[in-house]
Amino acid sequence: MSTSSALAPTAPGLSQAERVVDSFIAPSKTFADILRSASCWLPILLLILATLTTGFIVDRQVGFERVYENQMQLSPKTAERMDQIPPEQKGAAVARTIASYKYFTYGASVPILLFTALYALVLWASFNFGLGAQTSYGQVFAVTMYASLPYLVQTLLIAITLFLGDNAESFDLKNPVATNLAYFLPDAGPLLKGLLQSLDIVKLWSVVLQVIGMAIIAKKSLSQSAMIVGIFWVLGVAVTIVGAFFS
Repeated sequence: MSTSSALAPTAPGLSQAERVVDSFIAPSKTFADILRSASCWLPILLLILATLTTGFIVDRQVGFERVYENQMQLSPKTAERMDQIPPEQKGAAVARTIASYKYFTYGASVPILLFTALYALVLWASFNFGLGAQTSYGQVFAVTMYASLPYLVQTLLIAITLFLGDNAESFDLKNPVATNLAYFLPDAGPLLKGLLQSLDIVKLWSVVLQVIGMAIIAKKSLSQSAMIVGIFWVLGVAVTIVGAFFS
């Protein structure tokens, strides 16, 4: 190696803002930079801002009383359980349910971050012990956070549809925008509805980013990464379908 090569300056790493932008236009650059630093405070901040923004928009343009009414129409089994509550207790039960919708929507970042932390742990173990990778938990968590950035598009679409449209009476908190076919088939059976909700454009976009990111930090092939990530995606589809049966 020549002296000039040995003394050549190391290329500077990406900033947090550059990583976020590259997650949409050049994701490989973002994920490769995670090998240098696993910092991911900006995606976390954006997640918190996105959930608060969604809560504010839904509160203002729809109202959580209307959200409750819509969910009862879309979830006959839930509505049936509410109807079985004694009349003297139903008012309080309805108020608690409306409050839970409101608090969960505004504070959705908390359970999302907890789930992300758990999911990253499972992925870390699967790649390290299943494929012999040598990733750190922080790297896997960072990949998962950056791979979730497409959900910001969903927040933008919610804002556009609620501010420019007049669909408060049909707004579905569990499936708020037309990024999957289940949105257009509200009366579909639980099996079909759960499957179509899983084939969501934003969700699949995030899964593809997760596959790319894990392949890069684990130094494995895309097919190996897709196998591991795909297993957990299929499990997620199964959970969604089962959940649809009980809604």
